[in-house]
Amino acid sequence: MKKSFRLSLLMVVVLVLMSAVTFAKAQDAKVFRVAAVAPSAKNDLAFSQSMFDALTAIQKEMGADKFEFDFVEGTFNVDDAASALRDWASSGKYNLLIAHGSQYGSVIQELAPEFPEVSFAWGTDVNTFGLPNVYAYTAAAEQGGYINGAIAASLSKSGIMGVVGPIEVGDAKAYIDGFKAGAAATKSDSTVNVNYIQSFSDIPLATAAGKAFADNKADVLTGSAQMVVGPIGVAKEGKLLWFGTQANQSELAGDAGVLFEVYHWEVILKDMITAIQAGTLGGEAYTIDLKNGGEVMETSPNYLATLSDDDKKVFQAKIDDYVAKIGSGEIVVLPKVEATPEATMEMTPEATASG
Repeated sequence: MKKSFRLSLLMVVVLVLMSAVTFAKAQDAKVFRVAAVAPSAKNDLAFSQSMFDALTAIQKEMGADKFEFDFVEGTFNVDDAASALRDWASSGKYNLLIAHGSQYGSVIQELAPEFPEVSFAWGTDVNTFGLPNVYAYTAAAEQGGYINGAIAASLSKSGIMGVVGPIEVGDAKAYIDGFKAGAAATKSDSTVNVNYIQSFSDIPLATAAGKAFADNKADVLTGSAQMVVGPIGVAKEGKLLWFGTQANQSELAGDAGVLFEVYHWEVILKDMITAIQAGTLGGEAYTIDLKNGGEVMETSPNYLATLSDDDKKVFQAKIDDYVAKIGSGEIVVLPKVEATPEATMEMTPEATASG
């Protein structure tokens, strides 16, 4: 009798423990976990910050009890990023791993087949490598670039604008090409000088490029990547106008800041999360643009403070008109060029790097 009672009690204890474990797993499964690597600082006012801000926005919307993320910044070195991604994939803890930088493409192509139950995402690119657990994402940066170029040309008194570019690839090139197109469409006799400094992070070199433009009568500066803190400083010191992309740089730009194309990756990340939760681990490429809200034009408060109430309305109406016409296709910013996987893979890691 006692033996039978003990066995029954033991079974009850085991069942209770199993139920507790099952309940804990069920509760844990409700938390969507993401880990991301990015090439520069999470507060770089550019490429890496755009992803950090997006993940923070999703966490705020879903709640910290439903969405968690780890973010490793400053992993421009591909080997460092690969090590972090492999550790995360091996842990089985994460639902989505993000490699925020197109220099990481070869890493994703190698890791994803090894961990078929883990979703990977990388950008900016459109190549999923034909793998069912890889998402790719990019930005139609030329759209906001066009608007920045058009507004810049209308405000420039000298008709000369300087662009400090990093490397002539990806969303940086798209932004600059769009800026040139917008300026040309607004004032055909305007001059847009471009200097690709061949680096995403060399602030002194970017500063020197900005000063050279200012010395040659440019009264508008713009650029892409985290090294733009240099030319922003040049614009502030020389009382030039600054137009930005990727993140809102108003605070740093001060009185120089005018208009910013701001990335909102959360628009496409939320779609990825929904798809993953439904069992689709990858296989799709996403693009943020003005129409889907993944790109938003934001005006500097400092610039708005210089305008009368009526002028503010006119300025905003002009921006809204550009956004509507680009979104509808009435304005075609650039001819569409399809990137081939072969062309993407032939680029060196440095040449394809984002930031």
